[in-house]
Amino acid sequence: MDTSPPNDLKLRTSILTNRISQSPQSGFFHHFRREAALGGIINIEYQRGRSMPISRVNCNHRFFLPRFNSVGLLDRSMESVRGIDFDVVIVGSGIAGLFTALRCTQRGLSVLVVTKSRIASSSTNWAQGGIAAVLDVNDENAIEAHVLDTISSGKGLCDEEVVRSVVSEAAHRISDLVSFGVGFDSGIDGYHKAREGGHSEARILHSKDRTGAEIEGALEAAASGEGMTGLVIKEDWMAIDIIQKKHEDPLSGICGIWCLKPDGLVETIRGSAVILATGGCGMLYNSTTNPTIATGDGVAMASRCGADIRDMEFVQFHPTALEGQERPFLITEAMRGHGAVLMTVEDHVRWRREGGLASEYSYMKKYSPMGSLGTRDVVARATDAELKMSGESHVLLVTEHLVEDYLRESFPTICMRLDEQGLILGPDPIPVRPAAHYLVGGISVDRFGRGLKDGEVIPGLYAIGETACTGLHGANRLASNSLLEAVVFAERCSEHVSEFTPGANKIEDIPDWRAEGLPELIEHAPLGTDLLALRNTMTRDVGLVKSDSRLMRAKRRVSHLENELETIWRGSLPTRELVELRNLIICAGLIIESSIERRENVGLHYNIDLE
Repeated sequence: MDTSPPNDLKLRTSILTNRISQSPQSGFFHHFRREAALGGIINIEYQRGRSMPISRVNCNHRFFLPRFNSVGLLDRSMESVRGIDFDVVIVGSGIAGLFTALRCTQRGLSVLVVTKSRIASSSTNWAQGGIAAVLDVNDENAIEAHVLDTISSGKGLCDEEVVRSVVSEAAHRISDLVSFGVGFDSGIDGYHKAREGGHSEARILHSKDRTGAEIEGALEAAASGEGMTGLVIKEDWMAIDIIQKKHEDPLSGICGIWCLKPDGLVETIRGSAVILATGGCGMLYNSTTNPTIATGDGVAMASRCGADIRDMEFVQFHPTALEGQERPFLITEAMRGHGAVLMTVEDHVRWRREGGLASEYSYMKKYSPMGSLGTRDVVARATDAELKMSGESHVLLVTEHLVEDYLRESFPTICMRLDEQGLILGPDPIPVRPAAHYLVGGISVDRFGRGLKDGEVIPGLYAIGETACTGLHGANRLASNSLLEAVVFAERCSEHVSEFTPGANKIEDIPDWRAEGLPELIEHAPLGTDLLALRNTMTRDVGLVKSDSRLMRAKRRVSHLENELETIWRGSLPTRELVELRNLIICAGLIIESSIERRENVGLHYNIDLE
């Protein structure tokens, strides 16, 4: 069988090589990703100062091409991972996972990253807005303003000590990202800064409207750079569960993970430290801005091993997801920072007829003194209320009063997506509605990202990024604080791991996965049916607006699904679909229980029976 790339791919490879410019970093591999014809991906790498051919080309054709590694570190001729000891095992390849992997490797540790899909399939890659940061460490007023905005957005439930420490470290972590090749948009006086909802001033660093993709691409490229010989990345490897030193004794410590490989076999992996960086659980809802991999894996695994899980009732819905999409497409909050205004369909007709300031016609005037730039909890719930009153399927994000050329230059990704829908950014109002976006709660961790059990540290277990609950966000996350939190705690985690982990939790004999005598799962259809039922239940009864009766109904239905799945789980070999559904059901139960226990309306939690 001919496995060479099709001619069109070869041609595009040739074209791309002619467009490559040298990396600003000496001796550093620069990594370019481009979509190829028929769904393929071409990865091109070169090294500054050397005349050399393309080192690796990945043509990932969905029909007949075999898969080659896009990054040389993905498969280092490893016959098996079994029996190989890693200092650190990281689950997830977003900003939190990759940054931690890079820093741990730089500190001399052996690191394995497992990610259940492709490296760039993370939520980070989908992030549009940017990263909130005060770059002048001596500007006490600016730092204080960021602290106060964060606490205000979190409705007083933030851990102020955590907030101050994260905001104060922002400048150093931005410097780290830049050193790894991240390019932020610049203006006359340095980096260009945008403003988003809940922020009292412009402090959002960004790369157009694809900041997450810029960060993800740079970190992925850095992973294949010189000096990263201790880093191994395995794509399409899904963590199933955490291995404890003593079964059902989390405080005994963590010593590895079980991992489902692409061939369906389960691998036992030793690690002195296990770092969970798996993101959120947006796939619990019918409408979400998250990628399909967001199935709450880290939270569920940590819960099963006894870790504290907190604040799960705080699920953030983004107010402006593009309506009419099979998969909701996020319209970044930065657009409202540029002056876009939220209106109902009726508001828009009235404004077009009467004229005047667009902001004066926004329904958000009734709900927040910041109008369309209110915090996400307020804007999303206000939008939901307006939709219920009007019976419409969407509200409008109005941009026709803004300069079209400036909008198209600032938001090229959004512009392209709207073009596909027959909408012109600027003249045409954008139909939007809320969609599940971010899990504020998660695994309870300390200032180093260490997982906790009844407030005590679980040796060897860490959690960072969206899967962790650090205390930064309180009851509602401030826009663009998530990437900041991820990189700050990634640095703290890597530093702590390098000082205390090597050899700490290694044991000679750890149990293999229980697979003896289990048959393969033949009927997959019930899993799809159960997933649909779960998502319908969560969307209807555990969404933006809750009630006691809806929560109790959801509890009964999720409990039934859990019992059904447990029977399948105990009698079948694991599959990705089975593992993900198991994790989603656990996360759903945690969200429901936390929502029942929270007897006050605050931030993202709103129960009509508590009015």
